Amino acid sequence: MHIFDFEFVANLIPIMIKYLGITFKMSLLALVLGIVVAMVIALIVDSEIPALKRLSKIYISFFRGTPLVAQLFFIYFGLIKIIPSLKELSAFNAAVIVLGLNSSAYFAESLRGAISSVDKGQAEACYAFGMTYTQAMMRIILPQAIRVAIPAMTNTFADIIKGSSLAFTIGVTEIMATAQSEAAATYKYLEAFTCVVIIYWLINLAVVYVQNKLEKKLSEAY
Repeated sequence: MHIFDFEFVANLIPIMIKYLGITFKMSLLALVLGIVVAMVIALIVDSEIPALKRLSKIYISFFRGTPLVAQLFFIYFGLIKIIPSLKELSAFNAAVIVLGLNSSAYFAESLRGAISSVDKGQAEACYAFGMTYTQAMMRIILPQAIRVAIPAMTNTFADIIKGSSLAFTIGVTEIMATAQSEAAATYKYLEAFTCVVIIYWLINLAVVYVQNKLEKKLSEAY
């Protein structure tokens, strides 16, 4: 009796790699959405507008304080179904939206902390030269803040990639869905999910490598 079927693994990995593009596409789209939303939230919090600041804190608390899988189910099986214009939204797009909104809460906190770390005298100097709040943020403050936030934001991107594995629960065919399907058909769960953890581990190592290179390049630039 074979304890571990290496032939099954050798045949499964190429199949899973075919769906790797879906995982990356979903993760990158969620990354873009998350950063855009996070920048808006971070600017709202920094601008000290009371009502918007309270709403932003509730938003961050919700997405950081509830499980990602619960958010997927709540939005895809619940919220989307009662909004007529969103009823035809695909599972893939729904997963991107949820991953993006979830990550934006973490990105926003990273950016907010990074913005706070920039010397306030720089903002005052910008205003003295006639810049508006938005101009000062976009030209001077945010470029420095993003450099400080890179490590935390890269970690969040790694979490997006790992979180994308939950998309199979709403019907997206990606790495995890492929492993689940093959395991259910052959009862080789150990082999199938060994492939999953190895692939995600290698992706995470690649993200860490890129992070280190990016940090080094930014340090040399400044």
